[in-house]
Amino acid sequence: MEPIPSTILTGFLGAGKTTLLNRILHEEHGLKIAVIENEFGQENIDNEILVRDTGEQIVEMNNGCICCTVRGDLIVALTSLAQKRAAGEIAFDRVVIETTGLANPGPVAQTFFVDEEVGANYMLDAVVTVVDARHAMDQLDRHEEAQRQVGFADKILLSKTDLVDAAAVDVLKARLHRINPRAPISTSDFGRAPISEVLDLRGFNLNDKLELDPDFLRAEEDHDHDHEHEHGEHCGHDHAHGEACHHHDHHHSHHTDDIAAFVFKSERAFDPERLDQFLGSMVQVFGPQMLRYKGVLSMHGADRKVVFQGVHQIMGSDLGAKWGESETRGSKMVFIGKNLPKDVFISGLEQCLV
Repeated sequence: MEPIPSTILTGFLGAGKTTLLNRILHEEHGLKIAVIENEFGQENIDNEILVRDTGEQIVEMNNGCICCTVRGDLIVALTSLAQKRAAGEIAFDRVVIETTGLANPGPVAQTFFVDEEVGANYMLDAVVTVVDARHAMDQLDRHEEAQRQVGFADKILLSKTDLVDAAAVDVLKARLHRINPRAPISTSDFGRAPISEVLDLRGFNLNDKLELDPDFLRAEEDHDHDHEHEHGEHCGHDHAHGEACHHHDHHHSHHTDDIAAFVFKSERAFDPERLDQFLGSMVQVFGPQMLRYKGVLSMHGADRKVVFQGVHQIMGSDLGAKWGESETRGSKMVFIGKNLPKDVFISGLEQCLV
């Protein structure tokens, strides 16, 4: 039986996750989706809960979806759902896990890689983060959890864009791109987002079609420009992003995010053994700070691409498609983390090239 595609839905308190889930649970989309409310410990916040009964409860919806509230071990909950599905007691073909608004998505994502039974029954499709356009700038300033949720995202959905002007949305998008240049951004006001913007994104799946988002390299170049720009005393440039520039200058001291992304790219091939040793040592030292990392690699002597990715200390790789005869071989890697030493990573990776 094919593994069940699973989506982690995250976002800070009040971002609109539950509004989005309620639409998914009641709209006629033809999919049978199991929604898991993953409540950690005693953290009960009324507007974050769809099913308010205590313990673990499964509620069936009219459109074929089911909603399950879990207090406790997510591995146990996923395994239990898979067993009930195999026994024909319930039917679903997708899973959406909603984390609490203060949760770090990392341990939830790691669940899919650390337990053999979960790995056999489920496939992590993507981490989707809902961001409140009205309050996000302040939340990102004040709460590391908000930065982590953006850093882990494979897809970002902006909510409440009707409450802010277009210039503020542009400034927020620029900041989100600096934190995580690999996650495309779209809107989800009042929970209105096409199901295709939430499910089957294949953002986490290793497969031979996987390539990095082409915009992330451009975002890295933009980041270098913005970085220099933010540290200047005044904005003297006359360009299309003048308003955003003025905003950053005004709030300069408040928007230095601990979580950020950087990119490595080279047309030279890697030495597999040296790269494996280097990445292993980096994960050992900086693993807790490494939120997400992902890449498509050219290995010396190999005719196929190598796709690698990781979450914290868990790292994996897989063979991708063959290099095309006319295709320029090269490696593209993106790292998203908290206060990672970019220079150490870049120089170390350069030493792994043939």
